[in-house]
Amino acid sequence: MADPALSVLVPVYNEAENVPALGTEIHEALAGLGRPYEVIWVDDGSTDATFSELRSLAKARPDFKVVRLGTNYGQTAALAAALQFARGAVVACLDADLQNDPKDIPRMLARLEEGYDVVSGWRKNRQDPWFTRRLPSEIANGIISKVTGVPLHDYGCTLKLYRAEYIQNLRLYGEMHRFIPAFLGFMGARIAEVEVNHRPRRMGRSKYGLTRTFKVLLDLMTVKFMDEYITKPIYLFGGGGAVMGLLGAVMAVVTLYKKFHLGIFVKDQPLFQVSIFFSLIGFQLILLGLLAEILVRVYYDIKDKPTYFIREKIGL
Repeated sequence: MADPALSVLVPVYNEAENVPALGTEIHEALAGLGRPYEVIWVDDGSTDATFSELRSLAKARPDFKVVRLGTNYGQTAALAAALQFARGAVVACLDADLQNDPKDIPRMLARLEEGYDVVSGWRKNRQDPWFTRRLPSEIANGIISKVTGVPLHDYGCTLKLYRAEYIQNLRLYGEMHRFIPAFLGFMGARIAEVEVNHRPRRMGRSKYGLTRTFKVLLDLMTVKFMDEYITKPIYLFGGGGAVMGLLGAVMAVVTLYKKFHLGIFVKDQPLFQVSIFFSLIGFQLILLGLLAEILVRVYYDIKDKPTYFIREKIGL
């Protein structure tokens, strides 16, 4: 079977009410493209009738494939599992809650073909509560754009298109799916942003809450480290250790100066204890940097191992 031109990846968790309608919308949106496509649904350990609905979809449409994970691993792992089987030259991702509109995919595909490697959806008129969803998202988007140097209005929008040669080279862990454009930006990908339709949730329950903002900020630290120091952690830890050690040495010299020139005994100077503390912390940071260098080399040498377990496959 010839490889499809487009692979659509849909992570699903407890969306039994939305799956049938979304399947119909995706088929209607892509049928007019005039090119082969596949839709890879990943049931991320749903506890409702989601998998039964997905099985029915796959039985009715041969271009719909289903991957069922053993338990709920999260959206990042679900996308990684789908990428394992994606064969299209272009990869599209969207949510299963019917808030993303599949009709935007052809328009985003046309923008990608203008010479871009990533086309990111921007929910400019987002249909979510302002205080619990939109405000935290706007703050997070501003911080992420500033820290990563890859400016986007809407990192949280799942509806995005990627050239497969870029996204297939990524190793996704934790909750890093929202940072994929930043990672690809670090690789030199050309990124465009397109306003997309966003619809209010009609059925089911949202899986996101206000606490997600704090998780995003913590993950951002990892992203920044992956960009700047993943191949040279000694620069981060060793640099900090050198600064701490230098400060400790300066305070020790000041302590000796006060002892011999001002007659202030060491026991009467708390600065001496602080200098010892800074020197010890500096030494530990340098040691941590050396250990991190060893771990990075092990990381690049070990055999690949996925962060998920696939229980069942249909059509793959």
